[in-house]
Amino acid sequence: MLALLAEESNNPLLPSWPDLVIGGFSFLLVLFIVGRMLTPRIQKTLEERTERIEGGLKKADEAQAEAQAVLKEYRDQLAEARQDAARLREEAREQGAQIKADLREEAQAEARRIIEAAHAQIEADKQQALAQLRTEIGRLSTDLAGRIVGESLEDEARQRRTVDRFLEELEATQGARTQ
Repeated sequence: MLALLAEESNNPLLPSWPDLVIGGFSFLLVLFIVGRMLTPRIQKTLEERTERIEGGLKKADEAQAEAQAVLKEYRDQLAEARQDAARLREEAREQGAQIKADLREEAQAEARRIIEAAHAQIEADKQQALAQLRTEIGRLSTDLAGRIVGESLEDEARQRRTVDRFLEELEATQGARTQ
């Protein structure tokens, strides 16, 4: 048994009683120092770090919310700009149609005016031609009548009466044919 006790005392894995007491006391002293001095500092540092992280996260959330608000505002402005552009296109289309209609109306009015002027000119030319034709027919008629009668019908009043009577008879004959 002594041999066992001697063998146990030489065992490097088992400490001796005084080493065990000194080691335990040193452990408790270190534990007390760490518990009293270092733990509050470590906790304070951890709390500060947590606050900074939370503050950073809060700022990031605020920045993200602000970015979302700016994005929403941008999208609203873009939608409004698109609506304005569509409204302006529609107004331009309407104005173009109105201008087109006005120009068409002006062109038609101008065409009517030109046609009326042409008709008036044609009527004036017709009246002028009829007057010249009457004069020429009258002159030829008086010459012919003078040759037939054998006397001169140079008297203008007589000549005019003869021509007018001849033309009236001619018009009356033509009027009877058309009816």
